[in-house]
Amino acid sequence: MRLLAMVISAVLLCCPAVQAQVRTYDEMIAAGELKVAVYKDFAPYSFEDAGQPKGVDVELAGALAKALGVRLTLIWAPPGEKLDDDLRDYIWRASQLHNQQLADLMMRVPYDQDYARKRNDVGELENGHVVMFGPYQNEQWQVAYDRRRLESVASVAVFQQHPIGVEVDSVPSFYLTSVFNGMLAGTTRHYPGVPQAFAAMKAGEVDAVMAMRGEIDWQVHEAADPQVALAENAYPNMGKQRWEIGMAVHESNRQLAYAVEEALEGLIRDGSVNALYARYGLRYDAPDMYQP
Repeated sequence: MRLLAMVISAVLLCCPAVQAQVRTYDEMIAAGELKVAVYKDFAPYSFEDAGQPKGVDVELAGALAKALGVRLTLIWAPPGEKLDDDLRDYIWRASQLHNQQLADLMMRVPYDQDYARKRNDVGELENGHVVMFGPYQNEQWQVAYDRRRLESVASVAVFQQHPIGVEVDSVPSFYLTSVFNGMLAGTTRHYPGVPQAFAAMKAGEVDAVMAMRGEIDWQVHEAADPQVALAENAYPNMGKQRWEIGMAVHESNRQLAYAVEEALEGLIRDGSVNALYARYGLRYDAPDMYQP
């Protein structure tokens, strides 16, 4: 019991030290550095190619740092089981298991007011330490298919006869195995990630792949195969099919959020973000607030 009490006391004493890693805007500017968390191995958004950081989130983070007059330092973030875990580990508390530093800013956070207002069992905001802001992209679900084996995709019902690949434990996985009372479960094939699902389509194991549009666009761009086409079907009974992607900072650092938001607006309105996405073969859909 004495040993347990000592361990608990040590953990509690460590908490303030971790919290102290949250830098103010002035401290960040004085250091001349913006620490940005991006997801690891998440092409086309953030990944490494021959040891060099690549991806639209990486380049956008660099453009934002430049606009603030500071250098960019990347923090590669392996995704946790839930977004709540990622926000905790990289924005407001840090992982005590990995001696990890906190980021000033985190990319690719859903800009969703319902999620931001989500409360726990005792009525507290689950992400009260975090401010989610700065939507910079609309995202949605997309199917790509091989025209050599599938003429068209009028609806997802076609996948009763044609196998389709998805990432394991993803929204497309849950959707395709449950829609139409599970009629597509037998033809839905699971892979560790979207690249592996595309490789399976190339090998003829599946006739189509479903994932986020950005991931699909990137794989189609990389494949450079005119027989790989993009479907335009809807997804009945799927719920939310289009959502905004933004950023997050610690709730005490709203000054940074305001500065980043101002820089982001300039980059969107002058076409820089659109051009950035195009370099990776992605279609850019600006958030609703920037639509004409």
